[in-house]
Amino acid sequence: MNSKKIIIVDDDTAILESLGLLLDFEGFDVEAFERGSEIFKWVENRSVPDAILLDMWLSDEDGRDICKRLKEFEPTRNIPVIMMSASRGLEQTAIDSGANAFIPKPFDIDVVLNTLNQFTA
Repeated sequence: MNSKKIIIVDDDTAILESLGLLLDFEGFDVEAFERGSEIFKWVENRSVPDAILLDMWLSDEDGRDICKRLKEFEPTRNIPVIMMSASRGLEQTAIDSGANAFIPKPFDIDVVLNTLNQFTA
């Protein structure tokens, strides 16, 4: 068990549930949110996670804007942010917004796990 804290933000509840279950099974401690603004509330009331999986296209806000805010906010500045999107060709725009990595959807769980392990080792 690695018990690394991972926050997942995606407005698709099926992705939140399936990814949450898979990561939980792999030993991660998972918090899942449908809205990007919830990350900041969670961090203020608890502790910082080891990594954040962030969907690029959320219904309430653009994930790239959330990523920029995370990288400007002192408590979350150094947390690895891994952006996800079903839209192709967006890796560079994700990196430009401060993301540490980009995973295309539909994602391969091994890619997700390898990426998380790379940034939380």
